[in-house]
Amino acid sequence: MSSIITGEAVVLELRPASFGARALGLMLDVVAHVVLLLGLLFLLGMAAPHVDVAAGRAIALSSVVLCLVVVPVAVETLSRGRSLGKLATGLRIVRDDGGSIRFRHAVIRGLIGFLEIYATFGGLAIAVALFNDKSKRLGDVVAGTYSLRQRVPAEPKILPYAPPYLQAWVGLADIGRVPDGMARRASQFVQQAWRMAPDSRAHMAAALASELAAYVAPSPPPGTTPEGYLHAVLGERRNRDLQRLRRAEQRSAAVGDRLNRLPFTR
Repeated sequence: MSSIITGEAVVLELRPASFGARALGLMLDVVAHVVLLLGLLFLLGMAAPHVDVAAGRAIALSSVVLCLVVVPVAVETLSRGRSLGKLATGLRIVRDDGGSIRFRHAVIRGLIGFLEIYATFGGLAIAVALFNDKSKRLGDVVAGTYSLRQRVPAEPKILPYAPPYLQAWVGLADIGRVPDGMARRASQFVQQAWRMAPDSRAHMAAALASELAAYVAPSPPPGTTPEGYLHAVLGERRNRDLQRLRRAEQRSAAVGDRLNRLPFTR
């Protein structure tokens, strides 16, 4: 993940594309551009008997520039960083600050891309990307852009809940003194626990439960597991916060109704 701080002091967590994903997207783009070029050259070959030799060479050179430079620049500009290969691989070209690219970024990438992709058969692009933490090629380095992975698998949202054998206890427990920071850390553990190794998961659950127990009274029933304890406390805390918000909304609505019934005076 890559962290970017916007002008409003908001931290954005973005995921740069891997070298393999960029290479696959680039190969698809190159194939599309070469097929387009071959199609134009085929049409030019059919019209060659009726065209002057110098004019034919000029048209052929213009076709190369059109297919390998103009078309990629136009596509990236109009689609704000997308192309056929990037659509297939779920990538997008963005500025280093996370914003959409403009025409000048696409032009720089297109001109340098012709040199590093076609003139050197991709060797220069590969050499630069391998030694960059965001897999940037030379055109990205000069233009101030990089490839962002857009299709990121959504992680399951795990809501903590009280196990049946702890519902009676937690319903009467005093959990109002639990600090917000500690509750956040415990909630993050609940969300990430399924990824952890069994030993690390058990150790961290026990440590968090022991730390949380200092702010919860009375003690849970014997035989309570650390993860069950965390789920019970966090789930009950969420339910109580939700009930508190609903009561506040009801009070606000009641006050609003009373104010609306007051006579309006200028």
